Amino acid sequence: MQALGISFIIHLIYFLGTWMVGYLKTRNYNPSIANGWTEVEMLQSEVAFGAVASPLFMLSTFFGVALISAFFIFFFGKVVHFKKG
Repeated sequence: MQALGISFIIHLIYFLGTWMVGYLKTRNYNPSIANGWTEVEMLQSEVAFGAVASPLFMLSTFFGVALISAFFIFFFGKVVHFKKG
């Protein structure tokens, strides 16, 4: 159960971090309009922001990180138990 909690926290930090970086980059973006008029390009009529990942990939990374966390919890539990006696 601890491993699932650790995996959840790691994924939450990752998603919030990428969201925050995107938000700050968008907020602090200052376009250079003066230099933009030298080369005129046609823009697409539709724009998509973001990325889509497979739900199966997200599920596998969640359980993969949980498995690695469980290994570390087990390993460090054995090390602490070994050092105690």
